[in-house]
Amino acid sequence: MKRLENKVAIVTGGASGIGAAIAEAMANEGARVCVADLSLEACDQVAAKVGNNACGCALDVTDQASIDAAVAFVEQQFGQIDILVNSAGVFGMQPIIEITAEEFDRIVGINTRGLLFMTQAVIKSMLVANNGGSIINIVSGAGRKASPGAAVYSLSKAAAISLTQCATQEYAQQNIRVNAIAPGTTETPMWNHVREQFQGMYGVSPDDAITAATPAARLGTPADFVGAAVYLASDESSFMLGQTMSIDGGYFIG
Repeated sequence: MKRLENKVAIVTGGASGIGAAIAEAMANEGARVCVADLSLEACDQVAAKVGNNACGCALDVTDQASIDAAVAFVEQQFGQIDILVNSAGVFGMQPIIEITAEEFDRIVGINTRGLLFMTQAVIKSMLVANNGGSIINIVSGAGRKASPGAAVYSLSKAAAISLTQCATQEYAQQNIRVNAIAPGTTETPMWNHVREQFQGMYGVSPDDAITAATPAARLGTPADFVGAAVYLASDESSFMLGQTMSIDGGYFIG
């Protein structure tokens, strides 16, 4: 029997990067998977690659109506939600004195507010089903060790780590486990955007410096996180609650 047999997962930010890799891995382990992201076309492309156990769903985590519609869609398609992977996220880089209210709202609106209300909607569904569940938040090492120029991103991810702990404390008795994965620097479409912003601020690419400071001597890839995600989604991690797993090649040691 596969590790996620008879389970249903929804993966936000599932159309690319870490989210897409996790969606595929969970389907390979027997889960029925909804790939949820802004572009339905991109979601459907990933779902087609994943296989017959997957579907795509348009989702904007900053829009409550979109969240509610996505949860209702998955319930209608598969009957339940056992696993939520909150992988939707954005990055922004500005010195503190240049941060605007609009940029603050954009980053926090997706990384923190969106994560909270997506989690809320899925927990409500899990409570009705009364079968427990696993919620996995994709956070960041930046939520534990901030970097210059990334104040808003760092605080949004620190808040996501705190939300992980709060949700676990509130719903562990209902067998709803909430944990997080904190990736290090990872080669994804989002990292291309980060690299461009960093070069714009400092005139050099950050890749060499990060690689040199990482004991693993490389950047991460989406494949580096799928094992942890499957583990956290499975019954194997039934005694792991409220934890944030750092998977970063050793970059944030200490």
